[in-house]
Amino acid sequence: MTLVLGGARSGKSRHAEALLTVLPPPWLYLATGQAWDDEMADRIARHRAARAPGWRTDEVPLALAGALDDAGAMPALVDCLTLWLSNLLLGGHDVTAASDALLTALERRAAPTVLVSSEVGLGLVPETALGRRFRDEAGLLHQRIADHAGSVRLVVAGLAMHVKP
Repeated sequence: MTLVLGGARSGKSRHAEALLTVLPPPWLYLATGQAWDDEMADRIARHRAARAPGWRTDEVPLALAGALDDAGAMPALVDCLTLWLSNLLLGGHDVTAASDALLTALERRAAPTVLVSSEVGLGLVPETALGRRFRDEAGLLHQRIADHAGSVRLVVAGLAMHVKP
């Protein structure tokens, strides 16, 4: 399992895709983003269009643990954990239970798995309680996944740095 962290437009998704496309297809793209507005719909469409042939995309805004279990032996990419976390928080779901289920599903997986997430803890302290909770929950989730991951990469300006190992 590899965790790929980075800021907005850092190249983290492209890097994560490249980690799996060295394997023979098919590959599974578990997309957590939801098109709440035209800009996000356009962003999702551009992401899809940029993918190489061989990807199967499943939209998974909430049920990520089950989708990973269903993936079986197929190499899987989750993009992205922070959008998934936003979906949980805004929907009033139990973040701890969902994170526990995700970690359990990841521990069961034998197939290559790459998880993409935005590093949000390097900026200013958010103004709102929800913003601070999101930042804190994302940091805690990243720590838990990084602890279990065989590899952690930080992508900055399209360049990946190996954080672990």
